[in-house]
Amino acid sequence: MKRALISVSNKDGLLDFARGLERLGYEIISTGGTYKTLTEAGIKVMKVADITGFPEILDGRVKTLHPGIHGGILARRIPEHLAQLRYHDINPIDIVAVNLYPFRETISKPGVSLEEAIENIDIGGPSMVRSAAKNFRDVIVVVKPDFYGEVLESLEKGEVSQEMRFKLAVEAFTHTAAYDAMISTYLAGLTESQFNDNYILAGEKVYELRYGENPHQAACFYRNLTGMRGLADARLLNGKELSYNNIIDTEAAWELVQEFSRPACVIIKHTNPCGAAVDDKLEEAFSKAFAADSLSAYGGIIAFNRTVDLATAQKAAEPFMEVIIAPAYEPRALECFTAKKNLRVLQMDPKSSGGKIQLRTVSGGFVVQEKDYSQVDFKKLEVVTATGLDKNLLPDLEFAWKIVKHVKSNAIVVARDGVTLGVGAGQMNRVGSARIALEQGGEKCQGAVLASDAFFPFGDTVDLAASFGIKAIIQPGGSIRDEQSIEACNRHGIAMVFTGERHFKH
Repeated sequence: MKRALISVSNKDGLLDFARGLERLGYEIISTGGTYKTLTEAGIKVMKVADITGFPEILDGRVKTLHPGIHGGILARRIPEHLAQLRYHDINPIDIVAVNLYPFRETISKPGVSLEEAIENIDIGGPSMVRSAAKNFRDVIVVVKPDFYGEVLESLEKGEVSQEMRFKLAVEAFTHTAAYDAMISTYLAGLTESQFNDNYILAGEKVYELRYGENPHQAACFYRNLTGMRGLADARLLNGKELSYNNIIDTEAAWELVQEFSRPACVIIKHTNPCGAAVDDKLEEAFSKAFAADSLSAYGGIIAFNRTVDLATAQKAAEPFMEVIIAPAYEPRALECFTAKKNLRVLQMDPKSSGGKIQLRTVSGGFVVQEKDYSQVDFKKLEVVTATGLDKNLLPDLEFAWKIVKHVKSNAIVVARDGVTLGVGAGQMNRVGSARIALEQGGEKCQGAVLASDAFFPFGDTVDLAASFGIKAIIQPGGSIRDEQSIEACNRHGIAMVFTGERHFKH
């Protein structure tokens, strides 16, 4: 009689799979909770202890780590191995259906202790999975319920092909590798060492994308396999799945809108804000953000940092937009959005974060860095000009500084009264970005403030700002030519403050 060993944490499809194997004449071996579930369902099951002749010990930490189990899994179906099995009274195991302790679910719980996390590190499960995968030519290994039906169908037809066995083995090794990566990443996060000798990344597929940045590029969306939650866990309340570009832009919008404590709206296009505003009313924040650059906003991504009310929704639903993301929606506001079937509406927990680490790939490798979560103390800004700073401009300086941090370098943002007037992004020289931002703002720039993500290498940006009526500038400082910019500000009656830190964004 052929044997199947089943021990699963994820019990989806378990009973149908076990009944199918029982119908095909398999003797089923199991442990713990799986044994209980199967016996309660009336399925005949043997305990692992009946095979090993040894009880589970150490609170269940040791139960399958025994030659009676691993010998049956690892034995090749060749005369020499089969003879050794007979000599030691071990029967072959032909199917191993195992998935592992719910480590990710455990570490995702608020306030989980290290002790609880460690107790949910599976030892015997990965050992059985790896043993079966190594011996895939003779043993079928199944780590996901998704494969139960395919395996049963093949067995009912007579045999599981070598091609399918190999596919299942690859899936099994990937499963255990991802599991180990979760453990390693979690435990490493509890140490003081930020960048270890080996950096391990693992993800699970959320869904395959229609294409990547362009139609000729294949792409897929993965969820990071750690306790960290983020955009991959957002709830899609309306519309079809996000595209590659939607995902990248939505992340940029959400990261930026979280900078503000006041009700805020951000509209993103190609990862850059084309409009952003804060206001005591969310409805007004949207109206101001959209009006800041309505031409660029078309087909963009809207992010809110407050629950969206009906008045806001009615305005935000008017123009064509790709995605709206917010912490929550009033029922009537959601109805307003869902009336547009192609509008993607996402709900995101404000506590969700992309984590502290940012990763970018290069040929043959990748670079890892801390995310830019730096915060300037605006009560301690250094005024470097003889021209004093009008304290009434401080809120706009803070607003513009938070925006410019999220604009591609070279970055310039012009703002007034909590609204962006112009954004210059990604130019090869800083004065080019300034010209774009200032010309976009036009006459509205009179009395406004300007923020730069990095220092001015020359005084020309100040001269240009002065010609548009800018009253205050915020920048990191640190250029060997800072005095040129300071002198230019003094000449034009512009106040300038240094933050002491830059915000390059490549």
